[in-house]
Amino acid sequence: MKKKLVVLSGAGISAESGIKTFRDADGLWEGHDIMEVASPIGWHKNPELVLDFYNQRRRQLKEVHPNEAHYILAELESDFDVQIITQNVDNLHERAGSTNVLHLHGELNKVRSTQNPSYILEWMDDLTSDHKDPNGNPMRPHIVWFGEDVPAIEVAIELAEEADIFLVIGTSLQVYPAAGIMHYTQPNVPVFYIDPKPATVVELANPLEIIPLSGSEGMKIVREKLKSFLLDN
Repeated sequence: MKKKLVVLSGAGISAESGIKTFRDADGLWEGHDIMEVASPIGWHKNPELVLDFYNQRRRQLKEVHPNEAHYILAELESDFDVQIITQNVDNLHERAGSTNVLHLHGELNKVRSTQNPSYILEWMDDLTSDHKDPNGNPMRPHIVWFGEDVPAIEVAIELAEEADIFLVIGTSLQVYPAAGIMHYTQPNVPVFYIDPKPATVVELANPLEIIPLSGSEGMKIVREKLKSFLLDN
């Protein structure tokens, strides 16, 4: 049986592909206050601004490509049961070939009904206020905004509890509840943390190795380190 490698990925892994992170610009995301474009308050205040913002992000997604870190994670599926928990709303993990991806904060390439959360459509075009669900309700980006519940968090916690190896890549560990997921791993499970500016990790009972590099460079190192786990399998 393959060992379970559970990965928590954040904005840093996609930054190498050209997708900007709002925390690198004093809380601004592409020039916007994050609460204007990624909160229920912002949506109710100015839905057209929010729609335009995500339409631009969707267009950008068509122009960027997975990077080496994404591809290495996909390749590791040949030797490990790789389960990716991502804070990212892009589809770069999937495009690189990863098959088990749990999106904590929603997906940019999907939209959903404002009144029926289970009515979700694949969507890569612009979304306007004219787009409705079958009952005439407006559609919105399929994104978990600040102040909203994270529906997938319980599944993410279960994956962490089952991990044989846990990998954190490209996250500031500032956004909760995602930042606390690693604390649900079993105490003997090794944790690797890749980030060029790693956050301080406190109260973690696990053996922790911090790799202060970019996602692509860090993944090359982790790939080599994981070979020892294959020998023990």
